[in-house]
Amino acid sequence: MRPKVVITRKMPEEGLRLLDGKYTINLNEKDRPVTRNELKELLFDASALLCMLNDTVDEAILKGAPKLKIVSNLAVGTNNVDLKACTRMGIVVTNTPGVLTEATADLTFALLLAVTRRIVEGDRFIRDGKFDGWDPLLFVGGDLYGKTLGIIGMGRIGQAVARRARGFGMKIVYNNRKPVSEETARLLEASYAPLEEVIRQADFLTLHLPYYPEVHHLINGERLKIMKPGAYLINTARGAHLDEKSLVEHLKEKRIAGAALDVFENEPELAPSLTGLDNVVLVPHLGSASAHTRKKMAVMAAESICDLLDGRKPERVVNREVYEQE
Repeated sequence: MRPKVVITRKMPEEGLRLLDGKYTINLNEKDRPVTRNELKELLFDASALLCMLNDTVDEAILKGAPKLKIVSNLAVGTNNVDLKACTRMGIVVTNTPGVLTEATADLTFALLLAVTRRIVEGDRFIRDGKFDGWDPLLFVGGDLYGKTLGIIGMGRIGQAVARRARGFGMKIVYNNRKPVSEETARLLEASYAPLEEVIRQADFLTLHLPYYPEVHHLINGERLKIMKPGAYLINTARGAHLDEKSLVEHLKEKRIAGAALDVFENEPELAPSLTGLDNVVLVPHLGSASAHTRKKMAVMAAESICDLLDGRKPERVVNREVYEQE
C-alpha cells in the first residue's frame, strides 16, 4: 500500500508532479485552509504532511497521526509547527529556505515605494473618478534618495534589501544578533548600530528577522515612540514582531508617516481600524508570491517528502536533533 501524503492547500503543479504516482495524495481542493478537525481526520493514517504557514501543527494534532514521518512546511518559517514535539516523536520537519530571498526583497521595496509615494491612494482616487487634472499638492509623498534605511535582521533577505537600497542612494544602518562580516558591511555600505539607535535614525524601518518568543512585539509602543515623525515602517517578516494595536494608534495620530504590512499579528485577522487608515498599505502575505519562487518552493517541499519516504535524509531538515536520537 502506498504511503499517504496530505497536502493542506492547492499548490503549483511542479511540486504535485513529483508526488503523483508514487504516493496516495490527499489534497485539500477547497479555496480555504483546512480546519483543525479536518486536519486531524486527514492525518490519522498519513505518512507525510505538506503544510502551509497558516496550518497549526501542534502536539495534539501530532498525537492523532501515529504513522506520520515528516512535516514539510511550504515556507521558511516553522513557528506554526511544534518542533520539540516533532523531535520527541521522531518526526522530521523541513522547510524551503533560500529560494524566496529575492522575491521578498522585491516586495519590501515595492511596499516601501507604494506607501512613500502614496501609490494605493492615487490608484483609488482615479478609480473613484476624482482625478480632474494635475495639481501641485496632489498626493505629495516622501523621497527615498539620500534617506536612511534601518534594517532589523541582516540575514539573506535583509542583505538583499540593502543591495536594492544602494541603488536608491540610501544610507543603510542595521541591527542584527551579531554584526555581518567587515567585507559584507563594506560591500553593502551598511553600518551596525544598537536596536534603539537604528529605530531612532531610520527614515524607513524594515523588519527581516525570524520569529522566536524573545522578539515577540519587538516593535512595541515604546519603540514606535522613538521613530521619527516622518518615518515609515515596513514589515515583510513575521506579524508578531509588531504590536499592531500600538501601530494603529501611532498611525491615527500621525506620530509616524505611514506603514506597509505584508504579514499580520493574528493573520488573517487585522487589528481594529487598520483597514480604515489611508497611511498604511496592506497586502495579503505576498512576500514569496512570484511564479518562479512559489514553483520552486513547491518542488523543494515535495522533494523533502520524496527523500524521507524513499529512505534518504532530506536536505533541508529544521529539527536535526531528530537524527541524533537514533
